[in-house]
Amino acid sequence: MKVMDGKRILLIISGGIAAYKSIELIRRLGEHGAAVTCILTRAGAEFVTPLSLQTLSGERVHTELFSLTDEHEIGHIELSRAADLVVVAPATANILAQMAGGIADDLATTALLATDKPVMVAPAMNMRMWQHAATKENLARLKARGVRVIGPDEGDMACGEFGPGRMSEPDHIAAAIADQLMNGTRLSGRRALVTSGPTYEAIDPVRFIANRSSGKQGHAIAEAFASMGADTVLVTGPSAEADPPGVAVVRIESAAEMLEACRAALPRDVAVCAAAVADWRPVAIQGQKIKRNGAPPAIALVENPDILARLAAAGNERPELVIGFAAETESVVENAVAKRTAKGCDWIVANHVGAGTATFGGDHNQVHLVTAAGVESWPLMSKREVAARLVARVAAELKAAGAR
Repeated sequence: MKVMDGKRILLIISGGIAAYKSIELIRRLGEHGAAVTCILTRAGAEFVTPLSLQTLSGERVHTELFSLTDEHEIGHIELSRAADLVVVAPATANILAQMAGGIADDLATTALLATDKPVMVAPAMNMRMWQHAATKENLARLKARGVRVIGPDEGDMACGEFGPGRMSEPDHIAAAIADQLMNGTRLSGRRALVTSGPTYEAIDPVRFIANRSSGKQGHAIAEAFASMGADTVLVTGPSAEADPPGVAVVRIESAAEMLEACRAALPRDVAVCAAAVADWRPVAIQGQKIKRNGAPPAIALVENPDILARLAAAGNERPELVIGFAAETESVVENAVAKRTAKGCDWIVANHVGAGTATFGGDHNQVHLVTAAGVESWPLMSKREVAARLVARVAAELKAAGAR
């Protein structure tokens, strides 16, 4: 059996000299068993022909948004959703800008906007265009949405310059596609529970106790689990983050509600407690708004349930792997090591949330993974990259446990 047997790839070829490499890419993907359907932009057709692409792919090449035959069956929707993966190679500066801006003015960009499948791009452009601030901003926006970027490489350009911007070689792109498609099924049949965001602990109908958690890291972890094929439930406190695709989302406000939702959805495989749960709540919630009367109100507090410890001590219902987060402002690793022991969980992901770190609410995170084997300090990376790396480690751990 070939690596990509049964997989369908929608290959979008935009207008750059590197379009000639798309022909070899189709050949490589076919050798691995993938079925490739091509969308060729008008600019792309200046470099390669529909006949060449059709001959190698064995499938009709699509070029026009307003095709009488294709659009009778809503072709741009069907093309974008029938594939397991959408690949743009070459991805010019122009199509990257269109993707970042949500522009849909031809078949390629309309299909990209309509897809609900993973998207991968292989940039190819002049080095000055690659290094331009606008291109960097567009790529950052696409990466934040989960688009995977392959390359570019450094080398000689068709324009005679040397530098970054050369499209990666077809073998490299094909290997990245195979990796993406294999990862998409690595956790198939597994169930994951992820908590995210803050909790709100009401004081009165207007006020509450909370924290600065945005939910970005927890939501990214839930999305990473789903992208690897896991049946994923996300229990989230109030957050402005969009629901991750392919994830069942349960919205709560308080820690007590989060614990109840976690118990209802507790899986046998893995639970990741990334939420920043309030440690205390008021003993009593005032029925009316507390009025200013010249003296601060006395608010009695009681400890909230320790969700991580409860899940780690769930007996026969305990997930195979229970992972907690430690948001610390000092002695990050030392506190995380102690927390892993105290909570009885398997792993702790520790991060620094003190003043100046921008961890809460930011797009990047630097974490330390604490396990029974020791401490791994990861470099600063995007929260999506942290999520992907963590979930890949979970997949490897569950596979190793199953083999023991």
